[in-house]
Amino acid sequence: MSTATHTRILTDEMIAEIKAFFPRYPSRQAVTLPALHVVNEKLRCVPLQAVVEIGELLELPPAVVQDTLSFYGYFKQDAPHGETRAWVCRSISCALRGADEILDHMCKVARMHPGECSPNGKLTIEFAECLGACEMAPCMLTGEVLHKDLTKESAERFVKDLIGK
Repeated sequence: MSTATHTRILTDEMIAEIKAFFPRYPSRQAVTLPALHVVNEKLRCVPLQAVVEIGELLELPPAVVQDTLSFYGYFKQDAPHGETRAWVCRSISCALRGADEILDHMCKVARMHPGECSPNGKLTIEFAECLGACEMAPCMLTGEVLHKDLTKESAERFVKDLIGK
């Protein structure tokens, strides 16, 4: 699939940012994950055409880039995630303290399913395997903010504040 027949996804800015990693890594293939992060940060997803373009830039088959992308649950390919991604921990400690019920409640309040983006594009609610904060269970990570000792009420406030309900 040639980029000539498709609208280009990678901007000059993204390409420059990816190329800046070249001297810092031992091979172009090693730049695959940083390149995916660059695209994901700008587009909130990594469309298939971006995978092709990253492959061309790194001189790799698109399948190699796709393999890396599909290994990590962090990246979405089919549609952008919300401006805020709320990762609700479901490790054993959080699960025992009601994380599954909290996530379900958040989704009900937001009228969406886990992994979906709210209609206003502000929020995606997702499961996290472990946030490493068992002593503060249940918890949720949004950006670099760890929300500790979540309750249905505090989680509902978070959702309503973000999506305006």
